[in-house]
Amino acid sequence: MSRAPHPDGPATGTESQLARWWRLAKEMAKFGAVGAVAFMVNWGLFNLLVTVPGAWLATQPTRARIVASCVATVVAWLGNRYWTFRHQRQANPVKEFVAFVLVNLGGIAIEATVTWLSAWWLGFTSRLGLNVAFIVGTALATIFRYVMYKFTIFTNPATPSSAESDA
Repeated sequence: MSRAPHPDGPATGTESQLARWWRLAKEMAKFGAVGAVAFMVNWGLFNLLVTVPGAWLATQPTRARIVASCVATVVAWLGNRYWTFRHQRQANPVKEFVAFVLVNLGGIAIEATVTWLSAWWLGFTSRLGLNVAFIVGTALATIFRYVMYKFTIFTNPATPSSAESDA
């Protein structure tokens, strides 16, 4: 007798292809929603740090990008741990957070590199230029983060005891 798959858990042999795609679509939508919130925190803080006259990092866009990304990392971890990947989170939240931070350091490096290239190599230091670099860096880092979260951090198989509503 086979057991029904968990609504957000890993694919099983009894799960239809359509159900797998639907589960993946829901997971990606949640990841996108969490990412949108983290993006707004990141983008808002970055712009505050580089555009407010006399701001701490007004003339240092790469450092401002790193600071804003670190704050957004905490927001993203909370959202992904407790909503997107709640059925696959690790039992030890400290270990999971450390792994999450390490993956996000890779994402931050991607974002900061794009900002650095834009500002210092290409000379795009206007608000528009910095924001275009912000979006390009975020897009590249998002792809990297999703793959790494999915396959290295939130990897525990879902269990029936972890069932929660799909809110």
